[in-house]
Amino acid sequence: MKKNVQKIILILAAAAALLGCKRPADTLRTGDLIFVGIPEDYSIEEGSMSEAISASTSRGGLNIIHTAIADVAPDGIWIIDATLRHGVDRHPLDTFLTDFTLKDGSLPEFIVMRLRDTTGVGASVRRARSRTGLAYNCSFVPCDTALYCTELVHDSYLDATGNPVFGEAPMNFLAPDGTMPLYWEQLFGILGIPVPQGVPGTNPRAMSEEPCLQTVKVTLK
Repeated sequence: MKKNVQKIILILAAAAALLGCKRPADTLRTGDLIFVGIPEDYSIEEGSMSEAISASTSRGGLNIIHTAIADVAPDGIWIIDATLRHGVDRHPLDTFLTDFTLKDGSLPEFIVMRLRDTTGVGASVRRARSRTGLAYNCSFVPCDTALYCTELVHDSYLDATGNPVFGEAPMNFLAPDGTMPLYWEQLFGILGIPVPQGVPGTNPRAMSEEPCLQTVKVTLK
């Protein structure tokens, strides 16, 4: 009888221990995508491209304003992305975190997502790495010498047949109320081209909602 009681106690103790354990956080892997999100009511610097992107891709809750690629190497964690500041560049994680630190000194929300099928991810990251040095594509119109953030991901992540893993959709530059942000009018006026409203392209919000991605619990530091 005593032995049976002891067994029951041990079983219950083991069950309690298992129930009390929290699932450990995952670690960042090469090929993971990092989406930068800011609260919808957060005031970015007035007239900035980030503000215009937020207005154009807002769907409530968080504004997803940027997408970057993780490149985990023996010498540390690197980020490959396309920004106005660096163009298409590969730089340490610390640089990425500094670049996206908000005006009040806090960090935005970083959402790490991973392809459900990671076959070929290494080749995709190598393609992205080979594009470093290109300029940032301010026009958002496809060209051979410049890329914007999700364009870099779209062109780098290919399946076994050589087709893009991520889809395209008509680009929207309008704010939720249907107006065109002044920033876009001025930018495309300087570039001497019409706002490419409706032209096929990509954006961070739509890419983050692709069914081929899953969110992973990773803390960036």
